[in-house]
Amino acid sequence: MNRETLEPLAPRMLSVLRIVTALIFMAHGTQKLLGFPATEAIPPMGSLPWIAGLFELVGGALLVIGLFTRPTAFVLSGVMAVAYWMAHAPQSFFPSLNGGDAAILYSFVFLYFVFAGPGPWSVDAARARTPSARTA
Repeated sequence: MNRETLEPLAPRMLSVLRIVTALIFMAHGTQKLLGFPATEAIPPMGSLPWIAGLFELVGGALLVIGLFTRPTAFVLSGVMAVAYWMAHAPQSFFPSLNGGDAAILYSFVFLYFVFAGPGPWSVDAARARTPSARTA
């Protein structure tokens, strides 16, 4: 494939990356809050893992549809950075040993969405195309 073939598809692939990332991220929230997929234990309500699950579920849902993408991604990037440094880094210096690979990757992918935006397949993009959204 050449550059002329791939570059026009980049905005759509940004949307695909956002949607797939958010769906996988949401699964962590449903596991923590709803016990699905099945897990050994659901964290107690109000605990840090439970609050993280709330961010994962609500933030993931917002990113799936592409609503408030940039601020949501900014918050989630920070949540994942905090999760890494609080839960994973104390276990080992190496992410492959401390289980923090996903937290690091989520943090930087969400940070990318802050700058790149949601892509064309999003509520944010649809709102930007409507006259009432431009005047508001």
